This record gives sequence, structure tokens and C-alpha cells, in this order.
Amino acid sequence: MATLYTHYDSNTRRTWVLMAAFFIAVIFLGWAFSWIFNNSIILYVAVFLSIAMNVGSYYYSDKLVLKMTGAHEASEKEYRELHTLVENLAITAGLPKPKVFVMKETAPNAFATGRNKEHAVVAVTEGLLTLLERTELEGVIAHELSHIGNRDMLVSTIAVTLVGFVTLLSDFFLRWSLFGGGGGDRDGRIQIIMTLVGVVLAILAPLVALLIQLAISRKREFLADASGALLTRYPEGLASALSKIGKYSAEMKRANHATAHLFLANPFGSKKERGIHRWFMTHPPVSERISALRGER
Repeated sequence: MATLYTHYDSNTRRTWVLMAAFFIAVIFLGWAFSWIFNNSIILYVAVFLSIAMNVGSYYYSDKLVLKMTGAHEASEKEYRELHTLVENLAITAGLPKPKVFVMKETAPNAFATGRNKEHAVVAVTEGLLTLLERTELEGVIAHELSHIGNRDMLVSTIAVTLVGFVTLLSDFFLRWSLFGGGGGDRDGRIQIIMTLVGVVLAILAPLVALLIQLAISRKREFLADASGALLTRYPEGLASALSKIGKYSAEMKRANHATAHLFLANPFGSKKERGIHRWFMTHPPVSERISALRGER
């Protein structure tokens, strides 16, 4: 029978399998585009721009996220119980106490950000504090601390870097082909076939890269659920919290696709978990997460 421990191990393995597949796909794509036009500058320029862009976002992502979500630092006087809860769980997890922020949102949600455990932030909405009981809030905070302990921000940044690489490379290839760059001395028919193949790769590659990124994000959510439950030794706390949050269908006022993957639950509301939306979700369905926590899957 599956347990939290087996879910923890399996989701760790699956995440790194996805990451390995992602790296292989990116290397292949870069090689394919360079070979089609017989010009390695396409690969070098794309790698340089992607790395430069994402290294910058890694170091300043926490400030950008806090500004985009409208979060403000929670004073210890006004939010004493929240600070105490975060501090106690951080000690249990062997982590430095992260900064605590609050968002003026009625939708119940939370997120963690920061480039490492020494520069981490945990943010919750006012709606979450109003809706949940203490054991449920502990489950949520433990989940967010698990993201910090599991270094999910680093994994997420790597995934974003790879998506950025694929998108830049695809865009560069399409522009290059439109302006007739490279391969002018090759056989005409071969050149046409290779160009058509390259265009198809350029169109499909960003979509495939995005789907892999979303799959990684969903696996990290399962992993953080399991890690958080192991931290509190009370899986029902987080399961009950997710059950309440899942019934809240309205989206957050500052819902944004750029930060959606950071949140505990889909910031666009539970209605986005149906139909074709499931393919592009940054989170697994709440019902599946609850089932995993309760040992029902």
C-alpha cells in the first residue's frame, strides 16, 4: 500500500527523471537547429541570453514576486501567532526562520519564495488566516517550508531557464529562416525539407517545454505535500486545509501566470481544474493531493 514515504521517494525520482529528459531535449533541439543551418552561433547566442536572463531573475525573483502579489511584511505584533507558528515549524525542519509576509486577498492561498533557505520568504493571504484552524494552518506552513527545504525554488529556476532557452532558440531559428540565414550552398530540396522540419520544431518545442515545466511543478507540489505532512506528523491538517481551499472557486485579485506555480493552490480558482485546463495546470488537482495525503491512492 502506498504511503507518504513512498510518495516522497517516487515524486523525487520522477522530478529528476523529468529534469534529465528536459536537459536531453534541450541539447537535442540546440544541436538540431545548429545542424540545420550549419551555424553554431544560434546555439551560443540562445544559451548566453537565456542564462543571463534567468540568473538575474534567480537573484531578484523574491523581490519581483512580492511586488507582483502585493505582499507586505507581517509585523510580529499584529501577527504574533503566525510568526510563532512559522518559527516553531522552521526549528523542527532545521531551517532558519524565513521572513513572513501577508497579502490582502480574500482567496485562501500561500507561497514560498527566495533563492535559498537563508533568503526565504513565506507569504499567506488574509483569507487563509481567516478560513483555517490552527492545525490546518500548520499543515500549510509546513508545506511551504518544505518547498524551501527541498530547494524547489532552485528546481523551478532551472526549469524556467530551460523553457526560456527553448523559446529563445525557437524564436531565433524562425527569425533566421525568415531572413534566409545560413545553408545557402546546400542542395535546394534538402534545405527546404530541413527548414520545414526546423519550423515544426520551433513551433512545437516551446509547447513541449512548457508542458514538461508544468509536470515538474506538479511533482514538486506532491513532494511538498508529503514533506509537510511528515514534518507535522499530521497529514489530515494539510488535507483538511486543501479541502477548504479547493471549495473556494474565485480567483485571486492579483492572479498571474508568471507566479502561479509558487502558490499552494491554483490562484485562478478551482474552476480552472476542469477540461483542457488540466493540461496547463501548475498544480495537481486538489482532490488527488487530498487522496495522497489520506493514503487513498
